Amino acid sequence: MERKIVHVIGTGTIGEPLIGLLCDYKEQLGIDEVSFHKNSALRRDRSKVIDLIRRGARLSVDEPLMKDFKKLNMDPDLETEEAIKRSSVVIDCTPRGIGHANKAKYYEKFADTVRGFLAQGSEDGFGKKYARGINDSALKSTDKFLQIVSCNTHNIACVTNTIAMHDDPENLVAGKYVCIRRANDISQAGSFIPAPQVGTHPHDFHGSHHAEDAAGLFNTMGLDLDLFSSAMKVNSQYMHVLWFNLQVKEPITLEQVKEKLHKNPFVSMTRKDMTSTVFSFGRDHGHYGRIMNQSVVVEPSLTVRNDHEVSGFCFTPQDGNSIFSSISAAEWLLYPHSYKDKTQCLSHLFFDII
Repeated sequence: MERKIVHVIGTGTIGEPLIGLLCDYKEQLGIDEVSFHKNSALRRDRSKVIDLIRRGARLSVDEPLMKDFKKLNMDPDLETEEAIKRSSVVIDCTPRGIGHANKAKYYEKFADTVRGFLAQGSEDGFGKKYARGINDSALKSTDKFLQIVSCNTHNIACVTNTIAMHDDPENLVAGKYVCIRRANDISQAGSFIPAPQVGTHPHDFHGSHHAEDAAGLFNTMGLDLDLFSSAMKVNSQYMHVLWFNLQVKEPITLEQVKEKLHKNPFVSMTRKDMTSTVFSFGRDHGHYGRIMNQSVVVEPSLTVRNDHEVSGFCFTPQDGNSIFSSISAAEWLLYPHSYKDKTQCLSHLFFDII
């Protein structure tokens, strides 16, 4: 019987918690082995690598670097190409551009033996865009390469689909969004900014890449949506904030909006109005501090204007929603007929109320 092996490349803000989650739940997920690739032998990363190995993940590195890793007591089991070749699913969590380079260098070479390859939101064009609960119907047996969309794209797609499109995809007239992004993750030493910084609109029709990616996600289901986003960064490390404005054809009440959101298991509702308090909840109750919900909607911020225009604020559970979609896509490749049941073991990491 074929062994189910999931290989994660990269140990950053998505890769590290993803490896840990796969190790902790591999039996329930039907995974026989978890392996991961580390690119550089860095002393500052030694503690996390050693702990991931202790939890059962097998380390792979480039052959010339094996001695460097062993000097730091990080013992590699596998060589880079060997680890990819023997895998069932490869999840690439490397920085922007490296996923495409790895695809050209490794993944296409082993496309006949590995079931599938996943990359994260920064790798536009890597493969079919995917977010769990949004476009599962678009997955086809021929899909070998998938791009897990970014955390803010998950949030945009989730609130848009839930409020305006769930009953009728033609109900949405237009969606507008402002992504108020944190400067960097608390794990990152660089890229922090001293003051709020506004972004540009590189896409003529969709504005920033967030709406462009969300439109691309819905396009996998044959939908052509009018979505437009702007983005800015603020000098915070807690959570992204999303403001949304959805125009719909059918009249809707505020109570109906709330009912739709409460019914969606991928949405968490909160009366907290600060990112720090929601972030604190995730730190205390999530896995590696992450909650898996796609959106945390601030209920008091919701409003309906003229029966056809819904606005509000929501927080983005950055990394958590991308991690869950990564696991769902991997499980779909391994168990295409039962992946939704397999991932139920993570349901306790979704919260109806925060």
